[in-house]
Amino acid sequence: MLGRTDSRGRLLFLLVAFALLAGVLGVRLAYWQVGEGPQLRRLAEAQIARANPPAPAERVRGDITDRNGTLLATTAYRDFLAAYPDTIAADRRGAVAERLAGILGLGRLRTAQLVDSFERGVPYVVIARRLTEEQSQAVRRDLAAGELAGLALEPRAVRFYPNAGGAPNTSLASQLIGFVSEDGQGRYGVEQHSDQRLSSQHGPTAALDGGLPMTDAGLALTIDASLQLRLEKDLYATWVADRASRVSAVVMDARTGAILAWGSVPGYDANDYAAAATDPSIFIDPLAGELYEPGSVLKTVTAAAALEAGKVGLSTPVLDAKSLQVGSNVVYNADRKQMGEIPFEDVIAFSRNVAVGKVAMMLGRTTDQAAGVLYSMWQRLGLGHRTGVDVAGEVAGLASDPQARSWQPIDLINRSFGQGVAVTPLQLAVAYAAMVNGGNLITPHVELRAAPADPAEVLDERLSARLRQLLVHAVNSGPRYQRQAQIPGYLVGGKTGTAQIWDARRGAWKEDVFNHTFCGFVGGDEPELVIVVRIHDAAPLIEESWGMSLEVTSSELFRRIAQNAIEVLDIPPAGGSVEP
Repeated sequence: MLGRTDSRGRLLFLLVAFALLAGVLGVRLAYWQVGEGPQLRRLAEAQIARANPPAPAERVRGDITDRNGTLLATTAYRDFLAAYPDTIAADRRGAVAERLAGILGLGRLRTAQLVDSFERGVPYVVIARRLTEEQSQAVRRDLAAGELAGLALEPRAVRFYPNAGGAPNTSLASQLIGFVSEDGQGRYGVEQHSDQRLSSQHGPTAALDGGLPMTDAGLALTIDASLQLRLEKDLYATWVADRASRVSAVVMDARTGAILAWGSVPGYDANDYAAAATDPSIFIDPLAGELYEPGSVLKTVTAAAALEAGKVGLSTPVLDAKSLQVGSNVVYNADRKQMGEIPFEDVIAFSRNVAVGKVAMMLGRTTDQAAGVLYSMWQRLGLGHRTGVDVAGEVAGLASDPQARSWQPIDLINRSFGQGVAVTPLQLAVAYAAMVNGGNLITPHVELRAAPADPAEVLDERLSARLRQLLVHAVNSGPRYQRQAQIPGYLVGGKTGTAQIWDARRGAWKEDVFNHTFCGFVGGDEPELVIVVRIHDAAPLIEESWGMSLEVTSSELFRRIAQNAIEVLDIPPAGGSVEP
C-alpha cells in the first residue's frame, strides 16, 4: 500500500499563500473601484455616448423612385438609444430617467416604468429604437451638459418613406410599396417582391454623405407620384363620404400595362408600420391580394362571348322581363322592373340582369356548352388567374371550371352578371384593357425598367372595336352616366357593377350593403388608360328620384381620377393636342 504524500505543514503553507494572494487582489480591486472609479466611469460614458459616433459599416438598401425620379423610399439614419442604469450614481438615476421621459414625450405609465428600471439599477434598458432628429439632438445636448449619463446612442440604418400620403397618418403608396421590417426584410408590395434586388450586395457602389456604401440596386417605378397623391386624396374623400370599409383604385396604361397609380384607403404609415400591426389586414392590398364578386362589370365579358359567337349584335333586340324563372330560382333585375324589347347595347348600358341571363343561355345548345363558351372567355381575358404583376401577395381568383364541376342553369345566369365568380380589381383592369386595346392581354407591371411581356392576342381587333363602342354607349346612354362619368372632349367608356355581399357567418346576403365597382377607360381618340375603382362594403344612403345612391358613386370617383390623370399626364383631347 502506498504511503500518504500530504503533510500538515504543506497544507498550512498553501493556505497562507492563498490568503496573501486574495488580499493583494482585494486591495487592487478596491483601488480600481473606489480610487479610480469616477474616472473610469467618465471614460466608459464617453465611449458609450460619443458626440459623433461613426456610422455602422453596412450596405444601404436601394432607393425606390417614381417614373420621374421622385424619391418614394430610401435609407435614413436614426439613433438607437439604450441605457446602463447600473453605471449611473444611485442618487441620479431617477432624475436621468425623468429627463429622458421628457425628451421622448413619454406618457405617465411609460415614464413610471422607465424610472422604476433606472432606480433598480438594471444593467441594460432599451429606451427607443428610432429617435427623431430632434430627440437625438436633445439627448446629445444634455449629455454634453452633464444632465444625462449612462446612455448609448448608436446610429442605425432604417427604411424611410419621405412622402405623406393622401389620407391622414399614411405614407404615399403604402399599399403598393410595402415596408421593411426590423430584421431588414421587405414585407408586402414592391419591398417584398424586389427584396433581393433592393438589398443586393453586388455591383459598384457609391458613398452617401456619411461615407456609407450604398447598393446600386435602386428601383424606378412606373407610378407618377403626383397622380398617386391625387388618387389617394380622392379615395380618402370617397371613403369618408360613403362610410365604406375601404376604397381602392388602379390606373393602368391600356396598351403597355404600366401602372400609373395604385392605392387603397385606409392605408398606413410605412415609417411606423408597427402602429398598424394591431390590424394586420391593413397590409393586404385589395387591388391584387383580395378577391370579391364584382357584379355587373362582368356583363361586358358575357357580351364579348355573345358578340364573338354571333349570338347577338349591338342592335339585336332582346326581351327584358321583370324576372326570369330558373328551376326553383327566380332572377330579378336590380330595380324589379322590365324594359321590354330593347337593343342589346341597352341591355348592357342599363344593366339588365334578366336580359343578360337570357343571352348567356344562348351561348350554347345546352347549359354545359354555354358555360364552356363563357368560361373560355374568362380564361382568355385572365379572370381567375394571377396577372403576373411584380408586387408581392397577388392571389389567383375563383372561377369555376364547368368541365371540373358542371354548372347548373342558375350558375350560368348568376355568373353572366358577375355573381358566383371572385376576382381582383387588377384582373378586371387587365380584362378591360384587352377588350378595348385591340384584343391584347397585357401583363401589368410597376417596375419602370421591366421589359413588358409580349402581349397575347386573345380577341379579334374587330371584336375589340365593337366592345369599345358598347362601353362608350353605356356611358353616353346609361342611367346617370352622362353626368357622373363623361368628360367633355375625351373618349370615355365603362360599366358599373353593384354586387351583393355574402355573409358567411349568417349564411345570407348582407342587407343594403354592396360592393360598388366601375371599370372604364379614357383617352383622346383611342383608349389610353384603364381605371378600375372599388368602393367596398358601402350602403347607399342618399335618396334620389330614381332610388338610393352613394354620396360619391363609383362612376363619379372614376371621373375624378380620370380628370386628374388627364391633367397630370398631359393626355390630349380627341382630335387635339396638349401644349408642352
